[in-house]
Amino acid sequence: MTRSAVVRGLIPVLATPFCTDGTLDLDSLRRLVDFQVSAGVDGVAVFGFASEGFALTAAERAAILDVVCAAVGPDMPVVAGIAATGTLEAVEQARRAAEHGASVVMVVPPFMVKPSPAQIVDFYGTVARDGGLPVMVQDAPGSTGVTMPVSLIAELSKLEGVDSVKIEAPPTAPKLGAVVEAVASDFLVLGGHNALFLLEEYRRGAAGTMPACEFPDLLRPVLDAWAAGDRAGARAGFNRLLPLVRFGLQPGIAWSIHKHVLVRRGIIATPTVRPPAVDADPGTLAALADILDDLGIR
Repeated sequence: MTRSAVVRGLIPVLATPFCTDGTLDLDSLRRLVDFQVSAGVDGVAVFGFASEGFALTAAERAAILDVVCAAVGPDMPVVAGIAATGTLEAVEQARRAAEHGASVVMVVPPFMVKPSPAQIVDFYGTVARDGGLPVMVQDAPGSTGVTMPVSLIAELSKLEGVDSVKIEAPPTAPKLGAVVEAVASDFLVLGGHNALFLLEEYRRGAAGTMPACEFPDLLRPVLDAWAAGDRAGARAGFNRLLPLVRFGLQPGIAWSIHKHVLVRRGIIATPTVRPPAVDADPGTLAALADILDDLGIR
């Protein structure tokens, strides 16, 4: 495999476009990937929480990975999310992801029956050993109900094949900084939560960020300014985006928000979501339109 497994920098989590009848819209997906590449992203992720991965079949996951991996080319990292309720299913999903071109799996802990710390270590060790791909731990207790303290993440970082973590446990910046201090320098620590505390996370040592996918072209200059030492410019650029970032974090309708922005930008054809996700109401969409107007997004 020549595809990179190094998840560093701007790694948006792709939405899953659907036609109005709810079937996969692979043409829109290709345009979405092309948009990410043209925006200068460092990788892409699929089947994360922003992807409606909970509503996809195994066959659809395979089809999505085939399209995404072909569209990004042979080198860019492709991260496939896994949210299984048991170890065997997680390993099986990881193997399927490997077969269809992914280079990393982003794995939440089992969440239906809350595991003990020892069980979490066994779970990630088994997925890393048997799944066929490097593993990113996804620390997202708001979605999973599973809390992983810094000491546990540090223990997971020592497992062979567990190479990175995405921190989405609020407040994210303090925890991310504590994890950076607790792990080896080659273990990559990234932020998520739609980049809400992006600059604070970078200040504390984040190696990258994994936001939703509707504004990578607007985030790229922020990250470039930060990397160049222009902290004031980065803050100004990010503060301009903050209303849109915040708007895409609303429980239950976040998927709809991401897609309505993508439709307005001419990237996907419809904002269709699958249940139990719901479309945003007209008042919410009117407020979103005001935000996009302020950003000059027509």
